[in-house]
Amino acid sequence: MSATMNGAINTAIDSANPLRLQGLTAIVTGASRGIGEGCARMLASLGAHVILVARNAADLEKLCAEIRNAGGTADFWAMDLNNAEEFRRRVDALPAIHILVNNAGMNKPQPFVEVDEAAFDQIFNLNVKVNYFCAQTVARRMIATQSEGSIIMMSSQSGHVALRDRTVYCATKFAMEGMSKAMALELAKHQIRVNTVAPTFVLTPMTKPFLDDPEFARYVQDNIPLGRMATVEEVAAAVAYLAAPVSRMVTGTSMLVDGGWTMK
Repeated sequence: MSATMNGAINTAIDSANPLRLQGLTAIVTGASRGIGEGCARMLASLGAHVILVARNAADLEKLCAEIRNAGGTADFWAMDLNNAEEFRRRVDALPAIHILVNNAGMNKPQPFVEVDEAAFDQIFNLNVKVNYFCAQTVARRMIATQSEGSIIMMSSQSGHVALRDRTVYCATKFAMEGMSKAMALELAKHQIRVNTVAPTFVLTPMTKPFLDDPEFARYVQDNIPLGRMATVEEVAAAVAYLAAPVSRMVTGTSMLVDGGWTMK
């Protein structure tokens, strides 16, 4: 599988390695730690040139060096994704882009009756608005370079079921599920696929403060039929599948990596 001069990819499936991403360029947002870091490492190990995006330059530089030392290729953009114009300029300077992992996100759990307007705006801004316009920017570049592509939105089981103390987070992830399906419908004519990955709880720097509470940790464990939380690597593997041409008939759907939480 290789990229052509105008960015289009040869979508023949490599039977020896169906997840091979050689010659493709991937942007991963929120890449400095947790699930984003895991996705970046996974895509680079499969041959993609990965562009890491987050605010912390030191973390990105370290991860970039580790990917290169492992035989992969990577660059990084240390930036605030609220600066949509800077992101657009950087994307438009790329010869082609084939994969976007829209992973930036946040949560601030609060009981519904205690949610404050500032927290509501902050969570919606990053989880919905920023991700929406990052996807739009990348889709425009894919169309301009005639690149078949895959846009992967990092959703959550919270985009499928209600969770306590998370009305705002659930609202943003339900919004992400809906907008991703609508994007997929419009972009299909350009051979650009849009899907979501929806994990259950994963131990990351973002979730650790919640899971340090023994009562909440038991609540999580008791609600996963497979009996454990997901790992970063398991979520990254789902992303790798949706990034690869082997999934070229998969669009407008959500891949649940939830251990069965939402099937009940």
